[in-house]
Amino acid sequence: MINVVLFEPEIPQNTGNIMRTCVATNTRLHLIEPLGFSMDSKILKRCGVNYIDKLEYYVYKNYEEFVEKNKDKGRFYFFTRYGHKPHTSFDYSNLNEDVYLIFGKESTGIPKEILRPNIYNCARIPMTDKVRALNLSNCCAIVVYEVLRQRNYDGLFFEEPHKDKNFIMIED
Repeated sequence: MINVVLFEPEIPQNTGNIMRTCVATNTRLHLIEPLGFSMDSKILKRCGVNYIDKLEYYVYKNYEEFVEKNKDKGRFYFFTRYGHKPHTSFDYSNLNEDVYLIFGKESTGIPKEILRPNIYNCARIPMTDKVRALNLSNCCAIVVYEVLRQRNYDGLFFEEPHKDKNFIMIED
């Protein structure tokens, strides 16, 4: 199972977009408080569209609670601009191993106190020196799809499941 972990997310639009990505990819979402918004937020629901009810998600009071409840369930990976390896350098291909993809809050990322003891599992999405960081929801999608690519998109459809497979070939 793939798990996206958001450490103290601040922007409801980002979290809503991440919720949609999680539903589209059979990914579990973990939210670590404090959140910068209410889970009842109209913005959050609008960004998540009609998919939030299909989302498996958990909310934790703090990072310590998250670790306590998940520490022996899989491997933790931390995504930070301070990582020294690209996100593609890790082997996520084992379908029998749960992965936890941990992303920091939009304004300050993941605290150094959390990153330091996990330095060998810290990754950076490569980019130019012209920006400090990418949008959080984009980062989550990039990394989730890398994990899925390494797992041959296990459980996902390669063709549109809601229309005839020859839909674009059918003349109106």
